[in-house]
Amino acid sequence: MTEPTLDIHLTADDLARELRADVRSGLTTRPKSLPPKWFYDAKGSELFEEITRLPEYYPTRAEREVLVAHAGDIARTTNAKTLVELGSGSSEKTRLLLDAFRAHGTLGAFVPLDVSDTALLSAMQRIVADFPALDVHGIVGDFTRHLGHLPSGGGKLVAFLGGTIGNLLPAERALFLAALRAALEPGDWLLLGTDLVKDPATLVAAYDDAAGVTAEFNRNVLSVLNRSLDADFSPDAFAHVALWDAEHEWIEMRLRSARDQRVRVAALDLVVDFAAGEELRTEISAKFRRSGVERELAAGGFAMRRWWTDPAGRFAQSLSEAV
Repeated sequence: MTEPTLDIHLTADDLARELRADVRSGLTTRPKSLPPKWFYDAKGSELFEEITRLPEYYPTRAEREVLVAHAGDIARTTNAKTLVELGSGSSEKTRLLLDAFRAHGTLGAFVPLDVSDTALLSAMQRIVADFPALDVHGIVGDFTRHLGHLPSGGGKLVAFLGGTIGNLLPAERALFLAALRAALEPGDWLLLGTDLVKDPATLVAAYDDAAGVTAEFNRNVLSVLNRSLDADFSPDAFAHVALWDAEHEWIEMRLRSARDQRVRVAALDLVVDFAAGEELRTEISAKFRRSGVERELAAGGFAMRRWWTDPAGRFAQSLSEAV
C-alpha cells in the first residue's frame, strides 16, 4: 500500500483573500449575493451531509442509482487509467466507480481535487486503505481555477458528480468546460452529473425541507461571515427562501431580511444595510434537459457518447469524450 500524496495550489490565505473579495463584492451590489462555496465550513459540510439523507432531497439517491446501474458500463467504455474527481468531498459515490474499475482492471491512479486539504486527506486515507493497489494523488485547488494542474497524459476519466455544475451560471459553465477540455487529451472522458428539470413542487421541496435542515444550512453562511470576517449578522433575522425560476430553469436559495437592519463586517470596514424583505441570493442550482447538456458540452469540446438516468428520470449522468 502506497501513501497518498498531495499537491497544494490553494492555501488558507488564498481562501481568506477570496472570501474577503467575494463578500465585499456581493454585499455592495444589488441585488446582494454570495457564492455557494462559502456554505462549506465544518458545520455547513455536516448539515449538507444531513440534507442528502432527507426524504425530500432526491439528487444524491438518484445519482447513486445511476452509478450502481452503470459504473461497469463507464469502466468498459472508457478503459480509463486515471480517475480524476472534481470537488471530491468524501468521495463516497466515487467508490462505486472505483469498485467497477477494480473489476475491469485498467485503473492505476485516483486524483481527487477539493478546496479543503483536511477533508481531502481524510478521504484519500480511506480510499488507500480500501484500494491499496491505486496510486492516490490529491490536488488542493478550485475546479474553476486549477484544472491546469491535472495530471498530463491520456487515459483520463474526469468525474464531476452531484449536479455541482448547476451552481455555475451559464457563462461560468462555458468557461469551466472550455478550461477542462484544455486540460485533457483527445479521447479522455468526462462523467457529468446533472439534475433534471421536473415539477416545481418536487424541486422546491428538495431545497426547503420540512425539518428545516436546508434553512439552517443556508443561514450558516452568515455564521461563517461572523466568524471569519468579524461580522455581526443575526442569522435568525433572516428567513430561508427557495424558489423556482422558470425562465432560467434553476432553483434560487435566498436569505430574506425579516426587518430593517444594519450589519457591520469589521474585517472589511464595511457597513451593510438590509431593508425589511430584502433578499441575499446564496445559491443557484440549475436544472437541465438532455438537449441543453449536449449543446453545452459540444460548445466546450466534448461529444456526448452515453446518457443515463435513474428509473424515475430525475437525475442524469452523461459520459462524453474530449474531441
